[in-house]
Amino acid sequence: MGETARNLLEMRGISKSFGSTKALDRVDFSVQRGEVHALVGENGAGKSTLMKILSGALEPDAGTIDLDGRAYRPASPIEGRRAGVAMIYQELNLAPQLTVEANVMLGIEEKRFGVWLERGRMKDRVRQTLDRLEHPEIDPDTRVIDLGVGAQQIVEVARALMSDARLVVMDEPTSSLSRQDTQQLFQVITSLKERGVGVIYISHFLEEVRRVADRFTVLRDGKTVGSGTVADSPTEKIIHMMVGRQLDQMFPRIPHDVGAPVLELRKIRGDPLPLSVDLNLRRGEILGVAGLVGAGRTETVRGVFGLDRLVGGTVTSMRNTGFRGPNGGGTGSVVKRCDGGATPWERICQGFGLLSEDRKEEGLAQNLSLADNVTLSRLHGYAHYGVLCLSSIKTACDEWITRLGIRARGWDQSVDGLSGGNQQKVALARLLHQGADIMLLDEPTRGIDVGSKVAVYELIGELAKQGKAILYISSYLPELFGIADRIAVMHRGRLVAVKNTEEWTEESIMAFCVGEDGGENR
Repeated sequence: MGETARNLLEMRGISKSFGSTKALDRVDFSVQRGEVHALVGENGAGKSTLMKILSGALEPDAGTIDLDGRAYRPASPIEGRRAGVAMIYQELNLAPQLTVEANVMLGIEEKRFGVWLERGRMKDRVRQTLDRLEHPEIDPDTRVIDLGVGAQQIVEVARALMSDARLVVMDEPTSSLSRQDTQQLFQVITSLKERGVGVIYISHFLEEVRRVADRFTVLRDGKTVGSGTVADSPTEKIIHMMVGRQLDQMFPRIPHDVGAPVLELRKIRGDPLPLSVDLNLRRGEILGVAGLVGAGRTETVRGVFGLDRLVGGTVTSMRNTGFRGPNGGGTGSVVKRCDGGATPWERICQGFGLLSEDRKEEGLAQNLSLADNVTLSRLHGYAHYGVLCLSSIKTACDEWITRLGIRARGWDQSVDGLSGGNQQKVALARLLHQGADIMLLDEPTRGIDVGSKVAVYELIGELAKQGKAILYISSYLPELFGIADRIAVMHRGRLVAVKNTEEWTEESIMAFCVGEDGGENR
């Protein structure tokens, strides 16, 4: 009785089904005042469904919810927000064409006489909130579409703080943040705790869970399988609860041989980023790229792939094995100079494949099926006299669903109905089905659970073994150390250092990331 009395949130026996699929089965979950409670589990475990019920976006089939000692059953997210429940979703839930101010104040606008918006007052409140988050550089008048992904995440956090919530749900809040922004977010979480606000923290980064959470609850296959105090529970125990098996090796190393260069970047420049990048990528190599938000990593691969225009430098692809340069009379062939004329389709035909950082807006056609998304960039072989053979497409898609462990109802399910991690797997399946030889992977494990990450690492190792050249961008340094052969660091639009992985430490990488180690290309 005493434990329940301290609880800010009490969810008991929550069940929810979608047709024959039982997403939640009698789940119990509670949060105390001033507590950070981590909700963890693999993709498809039921975390998002449980939080949608909490927010009012879904109605449970069974169970009860108490908020601050009173029965709580919101009919919509607006009701949930008015009751003091603020949601920060993994997939950013912003109106991109509106300003930062409009997004932060959406639904809680201040009006004079109930009619005229108090623009000046609202703008001041937004600025104060951004100052609290130590991001005064974000202009309230800037459109969200003109911000980077990391800055957009800060806007999401600001919107939650603006509502004076009693309970804040953070779903993968650091997935797009730099280390510095992550530390600032942790400080915000600490201040929320001190004010008695409850925080539900959902993350696949268990080191973050250990850093910020007091207690944890594990969901698996829609059921509560364990809970406890973070300080008293080893990480291995939590992982075992999540996946139902032991993970002997988080970063499996698949032996692979590194060959001759297949991609050469020489002083490539974009507008405004990158400023200057010189890099060689070799056959069978996993080359990691580290850097803070705004370093120009994403802009570099977008320029190489033809999505953004390059204004200077050359991109050279060496087909086969020999490297003699663009004019050496050998097997090298220039596929992109500084004329900015390359297109993504030309890149695909040249053996390039890009996995976009923003899978929701760029990486997937959300309203199309799994089969459409997997085969979209390579349809030849499925057509007879101009007519697509759907049975062949279905068979190909089913093979990738099985190989990558995609949790879906079938090949014809719409991608927007999948969890974030399973969507990422579909995006990766498209690249593999396309048969790309030079793979540009931008945050490929973002939003993927622990078990699925291991599967992706194994797959990438197998691809390197097959001779694929892999450029691997990640903000998560442990995975770069775990799988990369070499690691390159970018700072303020320039590639400032490249070394074999064993020559780096996390501290030395961060020194280059923040510009404290000279900034000279090495």
